[in-house]
Amino acid sequence: MTAVSHDSLYALFGLTIASDIELPLPAAAPDAAIDVTVAHGPVAVEGDHGWGYAEVPGGTLLSVETVGRFLICGGRRILVEPLAAASERNIRLFLLGSAFGALLHQRGLMPLHANAVVIDGRAFAFCGHSGAGKSTMAAWFHDRGHPILSDDVCVIGFAAEGTALAYPGIPRVRLWRQALEETGRLVDDYERSFDAVDKYDVPIPAGSRTEPAPLAAVYLLAKAEDGAQAGTIDRLTGIAAVETLVSNTYRGAYLASIGGTGPHLAACVRIAKSVPIFRAARLWGFDAFGAEAERLDAHARSLAQGAR
Repeated sequence: MTAVSHDSLYALFGLTIASDIELPLPAAAPDAAIDVTVAHGPVAVEGDHGWGYAEVPGGTLLSVETVGRFLICGGRRILVEPLAAASERNIRLFLLGSAFGALLHQRGLMPLHANAVVIDGRAFAFCGHSGAGKSTMAAWFHDRGHPILSDDVCVIGFAAEGTALAYPGIPRVRLWRQALEETGRLVDDYERSFDAVDKYDVPIPAGSRTEPAPLAAVYLLAKAEDGAQAGTIDRLTGIAAVETLVSNTYRGAYLASIGGTGPHLAACVRIAKSVPIFRAARLWGFDAFGAEAERLDAHARSLAQGAR
C-alpha cells in the first residue's frame, strides 16, 4: 500500500481506515490506531469465480461486473482492482457497501441493513425490505433536526457494561428521485449513487455525530395490508424479534461461507434481549407518509424520554 497522510485516515463504523482511495468519510484522529487498510492493487486470484462473493486463498473475493474485484482479507484489509472503465462512484459504492459488509462479518461485527437517527441522544434504527422507506424516513427525521447516524448499514455493538450501541456510518442518505423531490430537494444538486441508476447521495453536513449512540429501538417498516393495520406499532418478542434481526442483517447470506451463522445468531439474540424490536405497519405512498412518520416520531420520543 502506498503511504497515506493523516488526511487519508477515515472513521467508519467505529473503525479507523487508512486508504489510498479518497473516501467520503469523516477524518479519524491522526494518532488513531489503524483497524483497516484499503489500497489499489492487482488481485492475484486465478480462475473465474463468477460474480459476487467467493472464498479464495487469502480471503474473500468480491467480483462486480463493470466495476472490478475486491479482495477482503481477515477483516483487516481490502485490496481494490477496478476495471479500467469503472467510475469512481461505482468503485466507492461497492467498496463501502458489499466489500465492507464482508469485512464487518469477518471482524465479527453485527451490520444491520438499516438507517438510524438520533433522538434525545439515543439511536433509533429503521429496517425493512428494499423500498420500505428506510432512507426516506431517515431523511424526514433529519429535516426535523434529528441527526442521521447511519444510512443503509447500521453496525451494532455493545459497551463494556452491556449497553447496545449503534455506530456512525457513511455521512449521507441515499434517496430515489421521487423521494428526493418529495422532500423538497433538487435533483441537480446531488450526485447519482450509481451510474445510470436514478438514486442520489445527499451528504450529511459536516459536524454530524461521529460517536456511537445507545440503541433505543429497532423498527421494522412494513406495509399495512389494505390499510387495515395502518398506524399500528407492535412490539415483537422471542423468535419474531430475533428473526427480524437475522433477516435484516446486511449481506447476511455471506455468513454461511465463513462459518459465522452461529455467532451471528447469538448476537441477534443478545440484541433482541436488550433492545425493543417493533413492527411499524404503515400506509404506502407519499400522501400518507407525513402522518405515518409523525406517528413513528411520537412513539420514538416516548421511548427516548422513558429511557432517561
